[in-house]
Amino acid sequence: MIPEKKANIINKIVAPIKTSINNNAPVTKVISYAKPHLQNKKTVALVIAGLAIIFFAYQKFAPSFGAHPNGGAPTVGVAEVIERDVQQWHRFSGRLVAIDQVEVRPRVSGTIETIHFKDGDLVKKDDVLFTIDQRPYNAEVSRAEGALASAQAQYNLAQNDLNRGQRLIKDKVIPQQDYDQRRNSYSVAEANLKSAKAALDAVKLNLEYTKVKSPIDGKVGRAEITVGNLINAGAQAPILTTVVANNPIYADFEVDDKTFLLYTQAKATGINDAKKIPVEMGLIGETDTPYKGFIESFDNHLNTSSGTIRVRAVFNNADGMLVPGLFAHIKLGNAGATKALLITDRAIGTDQYKKFVFVVGEDNKATYREIEPAGMADDLRVVDSGLKAGEKIIVTGLQRARPGQPITPEIVQMDAKDSPPQPEKSKQ
Repeated sequence: MIPEKKANIINKIVAPIKTSINNNAPVTKVISYAKPHLQNKKTVALVIAGLAIIFFAYQKFAPSFGAHPNGGAPTVGVAEVIERDVQQWHRFSGRLVAIDQVEVRPRVSGTIETIHFKDGDLVKKDDVLFTIDQRPYNAEVSRAEGALASAQAQYNLAQNDLNRGQRLIKDKVIPQQDYDQRRNSYSVAEANLKSAKAALDAVKLNLEYTKVKSPIDGKVGRAEITVGNLINAGAQAPILTTVVANNPIYADFEVDDKTFLLYTQAKATGINDAKKIPVEMGLIGETDTPYKGFIESFDNHLNTSSGTIRVRAVFNNADGMLVPGLFAHIKLGNAGATKALLITDRAIGTDQYKKFVFVVGEDNKATYREIEPAGMADDLRVVDSGLKAGEKIIVTGLQRARPGQPITPEIVQMDAKDSPPQPEKSKQ
């Protein structure tokens, strides 16, 4: 039996020693983990002897890291690089934006008498949303109509006097001064008549403004001010509600300069050609992209700080399920099918900021190859450079391969949905 105190000491050093042995560390390094925990030479000698036996036994019987459990080269799944014509897709993130959005404000002051909608109703242009107390404005209309009638009478009288004066001045019955006075009175009466008509039009317009109407077709928001509240017009007029045009709907997103140049080189940045570029969209939480649309426009300049350019796509929203402000993931396709090299994402490794694959040569050895991946097509990754059609690469068991080391290839299909080959079980 090992004394409890010594057993605790040994247990404390077991974890770092195991790690050191698994990493094939030298014996001296393994022993160095034990020394700080031991207090006398007898214990040191006992532990060192035991560790030496464990270390050499592990080196003799344990398989090396990454080696096949039977002692041969590790088994990995290998597939050929595919080349075919595909519709390439590029993925971006964006947000939904309303085509039209209006803040409804009052144009005249008064008390709100009636609200003619419910929150979230679909409204048409010129539908009445609010009614403001019309009584003061009806009174203004009556007064303006009276003023107009008075001005009309004065005008008629002045016109008759002028006509009579024209006959008299021709016969030299009245002096020139009298005729000039009649003509001046007619001009004043005419001006007053025009002013009265304008005043009547203004008060009628204010009366019309007491019916607050929707300026566009769309979905109305909630009433921000309720019945009975007094509101003022002008620059500081409060928002009564908002109306958002919800069909169709925009999706705004940004693409990198490299992707934008692809469309520029394909002469697809004009509005007519842009509509030929396929666009698909899905909302947050959706794995697919059920909404189909087209490009409305590319912006007229590049953002130099981010290296991106704004793009606007249009989607049908007849059912009203798409709401402005929602986050969306967007797939932007090429204007036509192009020839491309395809591999599965499982074959791609990451080395800091680089992407690489292991190419398998005729000698069944893994060779490190840096690549430049691009967008997706048919659930596979497009590779712009670094590979050739027909080359064999490791697609499963990537962690068991090492550059320059032999492997045991097992041919699999270059399909993102294929399951990796099952490795042989190690013998106990």
